[in-house]
Amino acid sequence: MTKIKFGTSGWRAIIADEFTYANVRLATEAIGRWVMRRNNAPTLLVGYDTRFASEYFGREVARVLSSQNIRVRLCSQAVPTPAVALTITQQKLDGAINITASHNPGEYNGLKFSTSDGAPALPEVTTEIENEIDQLQASNWEFTAKPNESLIQSVDIRPAYLRDLATKIDTKKIREAHLSLAYDALHGSGAGYLDGFLREQNIPAIVLHTDRDVYFGGHHPEPAAERLGELQSVMQENSIKLGLATDGDADRFGVLDEGGEFIYPNELIAMLVDYLVESRGWRGGVARTVATTHLIDRVARFHQLEVLETPVGFKYIGEYIKEGRIILGGEESAGLSIRGHVPEKDGILACLLIAEMVASRRKSLARQLNDLFLKVGPVYNRRLNVKLDPAMSARVKQKIASDVREFHGRRVVDQNRVDGLKLLFDDGSWVLMRPSGTEPVVRYYAESTSRDDVDTLLEFGRQWITEA
Repeated sequence: MTKIKFGTSGWRAIIADEFTYANVRLATEAIGRWVMRRNNAPTLLVGYDTRFASEYFGREVARVLSSQNIRVRLCSQAVPTPAVALTITQQKLDGAINITASHNPGEYNGLKFSTSDGAPALPEVTTEIENEIDQLQASNWEFTAKPNESLIQSVDIRPAYLRDLATKIDTKKIREAHLSLAYDALHGSGAGYLDGFLREQNIPAIVLHTDRDVYFGGHHPEPAAERLGELQSVMQENSIKLGLATDGDADRFGVLDEGGEFIYPNELIAMLVDYLVESRGWRGGVARTVATTHLIDRVARFHQLEVLETPVGFKYIGEYIKEGRIILGGEESAGLSIRGHVPEKDGILACLLIAEMVASRRKSLARQLNDLFLKVGPVYNRRLNVKLDPAMSARVKQKIASDVREFHGRRVVDQNRVDGLKLLFDDGSWVLMRPSGTEPVVRYYAESTSRDDVDTLLEFGRQWITEA
């Protein structure tokens, strides 16, 4: 019997192995029952990405919900996760089910539930849904109810999302700077959205990979440096100043500076905090996950802003956005949102904000980062992913639970267990080890004030994880 478990961002599994129609129906039935206990006449949005059979899984979700007497708005095409979140809040819906595995490889698909606030469901909600699934499985539940097609309405959520973006981005600055842009959709559902917005705003851009390819060109649809080689080549061939990219469901961003240099999300988030304070005069807090750079803390201190730390998972940051307590919330895995926007990460918004920042300051990102380092001091942060087999996984779990007072000759001054094990050293550097909530890997993060020291910490981490 499949154990359907919701991780940091929904339930993900390999298509035709555990991600099957039967299991999608089961999860949907449980979500529908959870929603019906809170509202006896709910309306849910159903979205899906560009993965293999996503539209068919989405259609099946709609059928199951309609059989429970739930009104369904079924997206007419593949949609970005942030557009789903905005639609929930704008139309005051009771939530959404989105068929997506985000940046995972093409053999994966997933199911994500967002609540009526537009945010990813919190752990207390997903735990209740998992318990409902267990009860259904125990009773040998099968989908035999008759769908009510009259309750399913096809919708296009793109126009409203693009209109909303236009209120949050200073497109005039981008146009007037004549900033040359390229965008790589990585075959994901950002296609037609980010490039569509640029077209509507009369901002020229070279566009790559907006066609559907369920294999994502044979790569993860993740906008990391190693995935953006084609974007880099196009930029160099055409003297493009800024390259933008979004992942499979467009909630994450990747950015190349002029010359095709990859700029790390950690650094971009800190730069955007500085930019929003200086250009818009915004005041308020800043939220980051435990794995995200403390460069943000330095920028916040410089501008006298409050810093709030959360576990990994944007749903926790979303709570602060809903409260209006922060001007920006970000996580190192290339997710962010801002005050007045959705409590969900938005890669499209992030890309456009970065374009606005470059256009406004008339400086490359590398120069802006150097300026920021001169202001608050240099900080470098890198991540290592190590695949786990069952034996390694058990060892790593045991190590993370242990009391660590020294790490390769460094004195540990604090242990942070908000999410995994974060060791803070007496020189201000730190490392964090945590198992992924969506993949069989352990994520290891290292931060220091020098690049060489980060490399050293990364090597120590690799040894720590792999040694028996």
